[in-house]
Amino acid sequence: MNINDLKSFSQLKKELLADPEVKRAYDALEPEFALIRSVIEKRLAKKMSQKDLADKMGTKQSAISRLESGTANPSMKFLQKVATALDARLTVAIQ
Repeated sequence: MNINDLKSFSQLKKELLADPEVKRAYDALEPEFALIRSVIEKRLAKKMSQKDLADKMGTKQSAISRLESGTANPSMKFLQKVATALDARLTVAIQ
């Protein structure tokens, strides 16, 4: 295999999302990914490390890492603490 045989991530994603079942599963994860992106963007905008955020919240860096990697199932209380520590507002909606 040479380097020209490797697909770019965007090309692979496009091909995978052409499958309706894969697209449905991907779309179902969007709210979680949007939350994760928002937390990371706010934290970086404030020039905070995961450890800085964790310290401000009174938790461990590993808890922030799990949240940002999508391996956590955070409570509303935890998410409110994250929002407060980032000087942000937590908004939840069912539309």
